[in-house]
Amino acid sequence: MKSNILIVLLVAVLFSSCKKEAGEGGRATITGKVYAEYWDKTYTIKGDSGYAPDVDVYIIYGDNVSYGNRIKANYDGTYEFKYLQKGDYKVFVYSKDSTGRALDQANGNSNYLYNPDVAVIKSVSITERKQKLNVEDIRIFK
Repeated sequence: MKSNILIVLLVAVLFSSCKKEAGEGGRATITGKVYAEYWDKTYTIKGDSGYAPDVDVYIIYGDNVSYGNRIKANYDGTYEFKYLQKGDYKVFVYSKDSTGRALDQANGNSNYLYNPDVAVIKSVSITERKQKLNVEDIRIFK
């Protein structure tokens, strides 16, 4: 009788620990493109614009505080995160802040910085095991 209870407990523990959460280990994919507008330092004269190559793209899995992976966009601004589980994700890229009003909170300052970087975030959800999710363009300033 004790061995039967032990087996049931072991099986219950194994099944409860197999719950998949957002992150790597699945068969879904998130893809998208990064589009950049190039401006002068005062954001009064627009230069070129187009899909941005070689830009760092980050992904946060579920409710994690830190990013789970970082990749570079390829020559035409395309990025792809593969082998993902069902769940919620945030994909983001850093952009220059065209307002110049972001606070330097990281250093405990209340001073305004000129054109600091800000995150442009897209929140998405994978709902199917083999889903290929295409995210709307992430638009940034450079």
